[in-house]
Amino acid sequence: MSTLFFYAVAGIGLFCTGLYTLIVQAHLLRKLLAINIMGSGVFLLLVSLSMRTAGTQPDPVPHAMVITGIVVAISATALALVFMIKIALKTGKAELSSLEEK
Repeated sequence: MSTLFFYAVAGIGLFCTGLYTLIVQAHLLRKLLAINIMGSGVFLLLVSLSMRTAGTQPDPVPHAMVITGIVVAISATALALVFMIKIALKTGKAELSSLEEK
């Protein structure tokens, strides 16, 4: 198994784990963590796709996309945490099921 294949499989595994957790869990913090895990999987997959052949320079475009994606993911996580805290303060729970009842 080559390193590129290992990174690609690990990225796909992280994405699937995050997707499963996003669907199954009701707590908003767990959903937010699942989205971040899915993003990490995509970043890992992009990095693995940038290394085409051994001994040559990797493609810089996927690396730039990953760096930009990390910055966007941090900003989106901060915004989502603020929304989660406001929901938790208003409803008393940080779950989506409590929003559906009211």
